Amino acid sequence: MQRRGAAAAVVLLSALSLTGCVERIAESRVRSALIGAGLSPEVSSCMARRMVDRLTISQLRKLQALQGPKRTAAQYVEMVRRVWDRDVLEVTSSSAVQCATGFG
Repeated sequence: MQRRGAAAAVVLLSALSLTGCVERIAESRVRSALIGAGLSPEVSSCMARRMVDRLTISQLRKLQALQGPKRTAAQYVEMVRRVWDRDVLEVTSSSAVQCATGFG
């Protein structure tokens, strides 16, 4: 009986650490995509942290296609409107405002 409890604890701890790894990888990819979309590295890092916590992988993939020339956070939000996803727009715009103004 104790073996099962120990095995379950190991599986649970492994799953939790894997979740953390996946989240860090997702955040890194989102940050890179935001930089590729023309945002500064500082704003991109801040926005990626917030966006990974609030958007699904599917929603984050929609944003991956927004590569382009150097943009301000406001210009990027304008591009996000073309994704036609209200949640993506709300999270992206609130993240852009907070991160660009230093409150994020």
